[in-house]
Amino acid sequence: MIGTARRSIFWRIVLIAIALSAALVAGLWLMTDQTIRSTLDQSARDAVDVDIAGLVDIYASGGQAELERRIADRIAIIPADGGAPHYLLADAQGVRIAGDIDRWPALDASASESGIIRIGEATSAYARATRLGPDLKIVVARETGDSAGLLRGVAINFLLGGGAFVFAIGLFGRLAAIHLQRRIERINQAFRDPSGQIDLPGSMGSGGDEIDELAARSANLLDRERNLKEAYRDTSDQIAHEIRTPLMHLDRRLVRALAANPQIAVAHDLSEARGDIRRVVDTLESLLDINASHARKGDRAGLSRVNLSELVERICDLYADSIEDSGHAFQLSIEPDVVILGEESQLGRLVTNLLDNALKYVPPGGTITLSLQHGPILTVADDGPGIAPEDRERVFDRFFRGHKHGEGLPGNGLGLALARAIAERHGLTLGLLDTEKGASFQLKGGRM
Repeated sequence: MIGTARRSIFWRIVLIAIALSAALVAGLWLMTDQTIRSTLDQSARDAVDVDIAGLVDIYASGGQAELERRIADRIAIIPADGGAPHYLLADAQGVRIAGDIDRWPALDASASESGIIRIGEATSAYARATRLGPDLKIVVARETGDSAGLLRGVAINFLLGGGAFVFAIGLFGRLAAIHLQRRIERINQAFRDPSGQIDLPGSMGSGGDEIDELAARSANLLDRERNLKEAYRDTSDQIAHEIRTPLMHLDRRLVRALAANPQIAVAHDLSEARGDIRRVVDTLESLLDINASHARKGDRAGLSRVNLSELVERICDLYADSIEDSGHAFQLSIEPDVVILGEESQLGRLVTNLLDNALKYVPPGGTITLSLQHGPILTVADDGPGIAPEDRERVFDRFFRGHKHGEGLPGNGLGLALARAIAERHGLTLGLLDTEKGASFQLKGGRM
């Protein structure tokens, strides 16, 4: 399930949506945090400016004594918003006259300088200094309030609300992904088993979405494919019947002619004619099998688990006596329980074609080696005359026979072409390995 989720585009979209949602919530929290901080700082600046302007007016109208009294009154009042004010009224040398700030901060009163100063051990405040007269200056400072608690509360709210938002996005995305996966899986299943009766709900009208349109087009495509395959099979069977039937009639007539005890020369010609008829029929059937395998390339319908080890062992047992009688050595190395998906009869024909090819071209006294390993990897090698480098790919062409060693040997040049077509139909690859001596055909690949 985890591997499927990692490969699914829908799950990737859900994960991306969750990540983007989390990033959006985090971005909004950062913006809100900075906005609150800026607002509190600006509020403190505005409060200090208003406060210091009021104190300047008090000094101008009531003098220093009234100013000291008013500063004492303001220090005694605890503001409701938590932004406590702090004052320092000092002489020209910075010696405190009134207020709760211990010493003059590093602010130039002549320039009405402002900045952040420290109150006590751990409290910071925004302050502004200004000169009231030649021998009198004042600093007004204001804390920004319990901004840490406010910001912590905002962060907690964003954490809880953002978590719920991200969870909702993930849940909605997961449900949507499951729904989309099921719809797409029905389409994929239809292609995996095109011969099955799988209903693909889809609408080509304006009421359906893109997946409905894809399902409808897929259903039409599969119907066309079925019709084409059925037409191909019907046509192939009809052609085969139309060709095979007269040939079989001709063969029976030749049998009757031979039963009449003709002269030896005539009987010899009639027997050769019967051989020609059998070769034509074999060629026709091989061509039909090649075309049928090509037509079903990549089609997994009709495949089942085949124990290739047992199948190869049975075929080798059948060939063992014939190979020994022909004067060849036969070496086997078969790993047990090599299982693939396939058609047992077709895979058996592939193996027999490779063995027949080796027997045909390896002279008596030569060695034929067959090995089967998990993968699967099936190798049929020999120490015969081999195949010319320029012919190594052409040997899989229809009707091709090596000019150097193929003349005078029986066959129609379709054995290896059929073997490769069967291999491709099963998702396998059949190729010729580079060897110093003889020929080595290797079948490999496949899926469980």
